[in-house]
Amino acid sequence: MTATTSAGARQTPPDRVPGSASRHLSGMLPGLLLVAPALTAIGLLYAAPLVRSLVTAFVGEDGTFTFANLAKALEFYGADILFSILVTLASLALIAATSIAIAGYLTLGQSRWAVPLLRWMYRWPLFIPFIVAGQTARSFLARNGMLNTLLADAGVLDAAAAQSLLDWRGLVLTFAWKQVPFVTLLLAGAMASLDRSTIEAARNLGAGRFRCLFEIVLPQVRPQLFVALVLSLVTLLSVLSVPVMLISGNPTMMTAMMAHRVTYYGDYAVANALGLFSYLLTAAAAWAYLRMSLKEKANP
Repeated sequence: MTATTSAGARQTPPDRVPGSASRHLSGMLPGLLLVAPALTAIGLLYAAPLVRSLVTAFVGEDGTFTFANLAKALEFYGADILFSILVTLASLALIAATSIAIAGYLTLGQSRWAVPLLRWMYRWPLFIPFIVAGQTARSFLARNGMLNTLLADAGVLDAAAAQSLLDWRGLVLTFAWKQVPFVTLLLAGAMASLDRSTIEAARNLGAGRFRCLFEIVLPQVRPQLFVALVLSLVTLLSVLSVPVMLISGNPTMMTAMMAHRVTYYGDYAVANALGLFSYLLTAAAAWAYLRMSLKEKANP
């Protein structure tokens, strides 16, 4: 009888011992107090406005549930939504290509002066705000801007045939110029952490730098590249200053139309409906990345 009782006592789970739950909570209390300010800030500054904007997008003037705001957003700003998607995809493609080229050269390049110079120069736009980048692009890409002036002085372009690039081309170039340092920084760091023995083995067997980059290095840092592109997508869809400065007509980015709808009409419902499309685009990109990550973990 005594042996049975002692065996049962030994088999009692620790979480069922009287008072263990209270001790567990008291042990978690200091950690909860430390993260409470951050959680409160996230809840008040991000989560609450997000939920409110989503709810407002489906609430009519009489307070009832409706899809009229979404229909109005599609009717009035459907071209702007499509324009935003195309400009963002073009910008991401240019960002990915340029970042891969720079990071690949920083990893595989052998020049004693080009690699340090490139490593020193490519980070500069990282510390420039978007509003400064927009103003710089406005003076650089205008018809009489610095770009056309330099081309005309070099004899490459006739000054009378100069065109303004303050359209979707200017947006793509400005977005790429601003985001390439961020993506390159993540990509170059991931490439630098790779085991160089496989790269050296491929080089010894006669593989060129392009083949090493696209067949050995890039497949190993693909998750970091997708993370950087998803973060860049979120950034590009939230920028207001650049499209306002570079494009004066329609179509334009959704952020400019959201600001226009609020400023001139005070229509937060339709503006939030436009914001809903931005949420859907970023959610689709995040879902694609998570699916890819889970597939790679399931089939390493």
